[in-house]
Amino acid sequence: MHFRHLLVPVASEADADVTCHALSGYLDDVDRVTAVHVIEKAGGGIDKAPLGKREEDTVDILEDVENTLGDRVQVDTDRYYGTDVAETIFEAAADVDADAVAFRARGGSRIARLLAGDVSTRIVTDPSIPVVSLPKPAE
Repeated sequence: MHFRHLLVPVASEADADVTCHALSGYLDDVDRVTAVHVIEKAGGGIDKAPLGKREEDTVDILEDVENTLGDRVQVDTDRYYGTDVAETIFEAAADVDADAVAFRARGGSRIARLLAGDVSTRIVTDPSIPVVSLPKPAE
């Protein structure tokens, strides 16, 4: 199965680098990548960092994706806000009419991720569109 338009969530500059590296070997049949960064809102609680700082960081994160993949595929970028990151990723995918979500699972043991309600686990549990878990790139 080939996907023409992938939504690629990225959490940080390091995550963008690893994700782009993992994705780069699979771009032959992809026409477009939409990279999104979700700024998680606390929903009435205290946010992890000031909103302005997180918005500035988002620009750098998404620029990394554009700079890394832009010469091989059309890259669109966007920032989303949400209290549920996994849900917000699928909302973004619907907004841009993506064929699939492609992501690189982040570190930690499966048990730790499960207990923490890891976004990666929640993305693959009940997706509304196909989800592609990118492999760890060869060193």
